[in-house]
Amino acid sequence: MSRIGIMGGTFNPPHNGHVHAAQQAVKALRFDRLLLIPDNVPPHKVLPHGSADSEQRLEMTRRMAAEIPGAEACDIELKRGGRSYTADTLRALHKTYPGADFFLIIGTDMLLTLDQWREPETLCTLAAFAVVARDEDDRRAIADKAAWLEKTWQARITVVDCPALPVSSTQVRADRALCREMVPPAVYAYIEQQGLYF
Repeated sequence: MSRIGIMGGTFNPPHNGHVHAAQQAVKALRFDRLLLIPDNVPPHKVLPHGSADSEQRLEMTRRMAAEIPGAEACDIELKRGGRSYTADTLRALHKTYPGADFFLIIGTDMLLTLDQWREPETLCTLAAFAVVARDEDDRRAIADKAAWLEKTWQARITVVDCPALPVSSTQVRADRALCREMVPPAVYAYIEQQGLYF
């Protein structure tokens, strides 16, 4: 059975924190492939003024994928249009890759609010969760929530130890020097070429 990791996000821009988390998940869970999926319209936040457009975010995601073994950018949510709900994406991926075992890579904050996502019970049947834990405090919070999700919806949850790289896309967009330091070189070259953010 093929093991497929999934990492979604706005990737506006993708940065070394994304790369590091993805690399650690690939190493821990031995995926056959990793799909990096930029969302079209994130359900819970608005893309800020001056953001990269969909095609630019996809191209930056492609460039990020080159840093991660077995990774590829996937435009499934951009092609579908509208708001990007993970349950819809997983249903479509199950049709594309029948019989595959899917692992959704998420952060601690996402796991702790999983019951507020759209169709959380469906998510738990369609994929396992690879939760990126930054430190011991994270692990305690994850353990409590994981126990509840496993009991309530038979969720399958694996913790991936991943010391945090303290950077966010918001910070990267606001500071050219930080951007140069904290995004993959090929992504930074594209940001410069396209005149993005600064």
